[in-house]
Amino acid sequence: MFEGFELDFVDLSEARLRVRHGGKGPPVLLLHGHPRTHMTWGQVADRLAPSFSVVCPDLRGFGQSSHPADAPDHAGSSKRAKARDCIELMARLGHDRFAIVGHDRGSYVAFRAALDHPDKITKLAVLDGVPIVEALERCDARFAELWWHWFFFAQPEKPERAILADPVAWYAATPEFMGEEAYRDFRSATSDPATVYGMVEDYRAGLGIDRSHDEADRAAGRTIACPTLHLWSKRDDMELLYGDPLTIWRRWAPAVTGHAIDSGHHMAEEAPDELARALQRFLGD
Repeated sequence: MFEGFELDFVDLSEARLRVRHGGKGPPVLLLHGHPRTHMTWGQVADRLAPSFSVVCPDLRGFGQSSHPADAPDHAGSSKRAKARDCIELMARLGHDRFAIVGHDRGSYVAFRAALDHPDKITKLAVLDGVPIVEALERCDARFAELWWHWFFFAQPEKPERAILADPVAWYAATPEFMGEEAYRDFRSATSDPATVYGMVEDYRAGLGIDRSHDEADRAAGRTIACPTLHLWSKRDDMELLYGDPLTIWRRWAPAVTGHAIDSGHHMAEEAPDELARALQRFLGD
């Protein structure tokens, strides 16, 4: 995976990000979710690289990127802060405007980047997520049963202690499923106390400051200006929880298009061909 890509550590004003970048053509930034690192994108990045300049960082708090400073409101782990990292990272790599793709927790960062920096984002693709405020306002017994981890991870100290007691049991994955190199990277991240803290802080920010940012944007009538694509995993919970998730996204991105991918949750690993084709069509239009 990542054939011909460079691996760098880039110092930004608020964070230090580990990043792989390569390919040629219009720039696209790929953002991973929990509990993955940028390595989850390897098979998709290889398929996009002949036509696009592909950038894959570890988000702040994940993988080998720097970890957020403690703050009572968890602002260092807010999606707004991570979106600022994205804008600065891409500028450092010579990309003033770019497309952005985010999966799972990365989808919230991509969404926030498009709202906060509309002059920088040419296209937005959000995978397996709806805006945080929309998810929380629809929370019912089914949501609590399926996505209980949102609320457990928001508690102080206990999530880290539980995860680190047996990371393999918490995060089921195999090298056959992920690839050897990606699996080693994943195991290293989920066994490191500082990284587990950073990953859990992302959820603490989600229930507080991130929700407040979404509420303020909705009250102000802000919407996504650039072309938007929503893809979701057919064998995950999106349709069960929301029916057609495009109905939710149309409030935020009136011209959104999208469809389901025949996959479980980690679509970049489970269905890289189908996902890469969908992204190529959208990014190339």
